Amino acid sequence: MSSLALLVGIADHGSLSAGARSVGMAQSNATRAVKTLERRLGFPLLSRATTGSKLTQEGTLVVEWAREALQSLNTLWTGAQALAAPADREFTFAASMTVAEHLAPTWIGRLHEVDPRIKTKLRVMNSREVIAAVNNRDVALGFVETPDVPPQLSSATVWTDELVLIAPPGHPWAARREPVTLRELAATHLVEREAGSGTRAFLDERVGAARATPIVEFNSNSAICQSVSAGMGPAVLSRLAVEGSLRMGSFIQVPLHEGNLVRNLQAIWRGPAPTEGPAAMLLGICARARSGY
Repeated sequence: MSSLALLVGIADHGSLSAGARSVGMAQSNATRAVKTLERRLGFPLLSRATTGSKLTQEGTLVVEWAREALQSLNTLWTGAQALAAPADREFTFAASMTVAEHLAPTWIGRLHEVDPRIKTKLRVMNSREVIAAVNNRDVALGFVETPDVPPQLSSATVWTDELVLIAPPGHPWAARREPVTLRELAATHLVEREAGSGTRAFLDERVGAARATPIVEFNSNSAICQSVSAGMGPAVLSRLAVEGSLRMGSFIQVPLHEGNLVRNLQAIWRGPAPTEGPAAMLLGICARARSGY
């Protein structure tokens, strides 16, 4: 991964020497690292001249892939640290699957930047279970995808999410020109999240609870993506969960006649909004992230 970070540094800072400095690597080591990476990939990444080294077209493309790989690694590391936080020094919150996979690691990283002493423990569960955990005071703060937040709990929108319809490349919907209607969606057997998930609850509310029975149910977004990619059938998932697979062509996004399925992801807690401590800090971070800051 150090070679990928170096390559991104070269792209961002304009030269091999500047890129090496940005990652704390000696230029001689950086030169060897780039040559080793070029041998492994089988094509040149840098165009070398007396005036300096510049990225080739292939190198520019690899840089974009490298950015995604490094971001994914950072997400994995941050999330893993949160899952392994020691119980006697932790701030615990709960999050539903999509929030935990795609948003919480960034929020946790920013919380640690604000106060490195905070040891964050993340509990991953579906929205129904998050609501129960907050209701039972097992956690002070939770994040859910379901629209069915009980009235006794306080809530705030932390993200606006879009659900998209995806289908295997060989599915009839992948080639049709007319968008799929919600009535057609309701009559079609889908690969779905389990009962209790926020995605399932949103579809029940928007499309109708009397929908066709699922082909299969999973408690994992990635399992659904893999099943759709393998040709099992269509599914409806958060755009956050499918963006990478869409770019790779693993399946097709199918347009919906009624437009986008937009939902609010919400933070929930009991009583007044927290005004101090890690919970208040995390809510502030969520608000700034939603605003683009």
